[in-house]
Amino acid sequence: MERVLKVHPADNVIVALQNLKEGEVVVYDNEEFVLLEDIDAKHKFVTKHLQVGDEVIMYGVLVGKAQQEIKIGQRISTTNLKHDAEDFSVAKRKQLPKWQAPNVDKWINRTFNGYHRSDGKVGTANYWLVIPLVFCENKNILKLRDAFDKALGFGQTEAYENQVADLVASYKVGGLELVKAYQPKEFAAQKGASGTGNLEKLFANVDGIKFLTHEMGCGCTNEDAQRLAALFAAYACNPNVGGITILSLGCQKTRFEDFHEEVKIRNSRFDKPILFFEQQQYGTESAMLSAAIKETFIGLTELNKVKRTPAPLSALTIGLKCGGSDGFSGISANPVLGHLSDLLVALNGKTLLAEFPELCGVEQELINRCEEESAAFKFEHLMRSYVAIAEAQHAGFDMNPSAGNIKDGLITDAIKSAGAAKKGGTAPIKSVLNYTELPKAPGLHLVCTPGNDVLATTGQTASGATIILFTTGLGTPTGNPVCPIVKIATNSILAQKMPDIIDFDCGGIIRGESTIEQKAEELLDYCIKLANGDYLTKSQLLRQDDFIPWQQNVNL
Repeated sequence: MERVLKVHPADNVIVALQNLKEGEVVVYDNEEFVLLEDIDAKHKFVTKHLQVGDEVIMYGVLVGKAQQEIKIGQRISTTNLKHDAEDFSVAKRKQLPKWQAPNVDKWINRTFNGYHRSDGKVGTANYWLVIPLVFCENKNILKLRDAFDKALGFGQTEAYENQVADLVASYKVGGLELVKAYQPKEFAAQKGASGTGNLEKLFANVDGIKFLTHEMGCGCTNEDAQRLAALFAAYACNPNVGGITILSLGCQKTRFEDFHEEVKIRNSRFDKPILFFEQQQYGTESAMLSAAIKETFIGLTELNKVKRTPAPLSALTIGLKCGGSDGFSGISANPVLGHLSDLLVALNGKTLLAEFPELCGVEQELINRCEEESAAFKFEHLMRSYVAIAEAQHAGFDMNPSAGNIKDGLITDAIKSAGAAKKGGTAPIKSVLNYTELPKAPGLHLVCTPGNDVLATTGQTASGATIILFTTGLGTPTGNPVCPIVKIATNSILAQKMPDIIDFDCGGIIRGESTIEQKAEELLDYCIKLANGDYLTKSQLLRQDDFIPWQQNVNL
């Protein structure tokens, strides 16, 4: 196993692949470096003597400037390095050589069994969606969830309920001392082995009913109210959704008419069933919920008639996301997603790269990769608008790295972003999508979302993702109600430590046991089986149904 890595020939930092000690002599490309301090795995040391203001280069781009003298063999840190990045513009756009697509001969005839919709799109799942147009209906949404979930076999036997019951029994028998002595069992849910599917399902071809809640719909700006309608319309159009039940109070800002208008914008021939219930028209809660339960049940019987049939891999739309990133993200798991994206683009599929705050420092490269100048202009406009909103609130992309990111080697936003952008591979950029916009052609698309895990995955699903690949170096349980999220570990320590949330391990790349290309092909095969419905992701097993609408305020 190699102990260090220089990611790009132009870099003046080297990454430690394992813990290194002060005084060690590290040899890289026939050059010796004496370490002036301990360098933990994932962190970097400089290969040139830097004075205040000198540039630090990683991934071949500017990622910061020295704010103190940094000697050869010394670790970069938040103390001696400050975020900086190159400026960008369409005026500086360069025409790149024709893209050399990877060989996809072995994948051309592969198919997956998906749910075909009348608009030609294909889902990897078949969900019924239940949504409130306003936060006033959240309680009723939860009542519907309680009524439907376990009765139809979509719920799960909660191990934690059993644990509380055990504690109650212990307390009644022996008081607090017996409670303190209680040792919980290692329940199946804690090992990621329970969840959807551990009860007998009444409807074999329905993968679940998903109940969303939120804090919007009224008491907000007209723009935010319309944006919520657009988000729900985009979810209704997602091919993983087969039918929708909508609850409304009746007097809120986000109206059913707004939702319906947004649906028609996205699909003028939309024909999925939409059931609408307005509480102020029904009068009593029980009258509305009883009607909603009956009509939704009837809808489920119809949805159950839709069966999986073969579809080409070009019918897949895969979101590319990272969260809880570490210093290995940009050199193991993220490049794996990049190569997989290139494979799928070569197969005429769609991939979605989101998280605009995590494209800071590589904007010019992405502008250069835009096929159309109009897309390049749109990307520049959205990025500059985002920056301006942040700066108006005394924030900035330089505040993006979290404490966990920094602790594990991502010292500046530009370092984090340059590694995060590797998820987008090398393919040309077909289009740039604003929040809730849908791609209109095969290829790689940029989607404007925050870096926040749930806001980003919510946005990618709104742009049509039917699978989201999510790399993590620190671990996160993030899931989505209608789009399966695959957790991909950047390192094997994480995969072994948190097996209940990790689906795929890229740690072998760090150890030199496998290549990026090999892991990407393994992951694509995993995605095909997931799209078949052969198994569920860990976030699905844990019923991690995260959903947060983006109000487009400052969120990094």
